[in-house]
Amino acid sequence: MSVNRINRINEEFRKELSDIIRNLKDPRIPLMTSVVTVNVTPDLRYAKIYISILGSEEEQKAAMAALKNSTGYVRREMGARLKMRYTPEPVFELDHSIEHGARISELLKSTQGD
Repeated sequence: MSVNRINRINEEFRKELSDIIRNLKDPRIPLMTSVVTVNVTPDLRYAKIYISILGSEEEQKAAMAALKNSTGYVRREMGARLKMRYTPEPVFELDHSIEHGARISELLKSTQGD
């Protein structure tokens, strides 16, 4: 399968998934939950979804549990929105890159003040 096609599918999947997650009614999912990136396998069977959740460790665990519980709903919604032959099975992974970047930014600011 073409690399360009996979990249387009990844981006469309990320956009639609962000909207679906924002509209989930589960109180365990905080407002500051974002989809960082999506990697769909070339056979379109699985989509590894990297999620960033700002909050405490407990909030992150609760939000990941809520997302894993909503996998069926998310897959059904994605299938309805994207009109693909196969709708990839979502696999959620917690991503700490945004928190890591914020921490580095704070460290840089503290060194500039000296």
